Amino acid sequence: MRAFVLNRYGGPGAAELRDVAPPEPGPGEVRIDVKAAGLNPVDFKTREGMLRVIHPYVLPIVLGCELSGVVASVGEGVTRFRPGDAVFTRVSKERLGAFAETACVHQDLVARKPASLDFVHAAAIPLAALTALQALRDELAIKPGMRVFIPGGAGGVGTFALQIAKHLGATVATTASPRGRALVEHLGADVIVDYTTQAFTSVLRDYDAAFDLIGGDTLTGALSVVRRGGKVVSIAGLPEPKTATQDLGRGAGLATLFWFASAGIRFRAWRAGVNYRYLFMRPDGKQLEELAALVDAKKLEVVVDRVFAFDQIADAFAYLEGGRAKGKVVVTLG
Repeated sequence: MRAFVLNRYGGPGAAELRDVAPPEPGPGEVRIDVKAAGLNPVDFKTREGMLRVIHPYVLPIVLGCELSGVVASVGEGVTRFRPGDAVFTRVSKERLGAFAETACVHQDLVARKPASLDFVHAAAIPLAALTALQALRDELAIKPGMRVFIPGGAGGVGTFALQIAKHLGATVATTASPRGRALVEHLGADVIVDYTTQAFTSVLRDYDAAFDLIGGDTLTGALSVVRRGGKVVSIAGLPEPKTATQDLGRGAGLATLFWFASAGIRFRAWRAGVNYRYLFMRPDGKQLEELAALVDAKKLEVVVDRVFAFDQIADAFAYLEGGRAKGKVVVTLG
């Protein structure tokens, strides 16, 4: 089968399309004929070797985190799916493999595709929407009446985060360029700061929570717009000890490393009276079922910026890494 394979860590030339042997489903796994796969920043961060401390992959490895497709066969003990089912999934972080014509995934990570969507839009959901759901509902505990700041609302995670926060009953502020303003307005943002002309720190005050998607100065600024006693969850800052123990199931060694790495941002958060948390999302088939229900109920819209053929995946990565995508970037395989 054709697959996009990481041969070594590095730039765009470190991965290539080539033929590899198709995987066979083990106990509890379903084998999926892939129809479409979503691209995410974590994919090129993996390619560059930025996650080697967390996931020490044995190379070569087929890249890709999320896909949609049709179940081709099932392994021993599979009870939730059968051949012919249309499904979508955020694949195992330890195995990857979404950028291929066929992938094997444990049934617990898989859900039936939203009936109202095609395969392209279904493939755009898993990683970004699960990240938004787990950050906003599970970590920030967003409730009706709360005010939450979500910078970068026009991006892949941001488009889902805006909608999920509104679904949970929050008032939502975001940042956007003039090009992205119409999109975030359409998705329900209540307050929009044009970051090309204005600093959000001069506009926003006393928010209950923030979900940081950008890191750097944006994360530092988010600490100043959240009220004392509030919470900031980031997917773009620096991991802290709870990330190692709770999200990754690792021990004291990695927790200690993250303690030192995050000392600066945790000190700034402490000084601001704000709780800081870095989140690594977890694949979850049951939560994907919840998201599919929201999509089919017209309560969650999937925003796809551009679609590329699988043999153009290098171009798709170049477009994603350019940082201009509004919504998700997807490749099609069949």
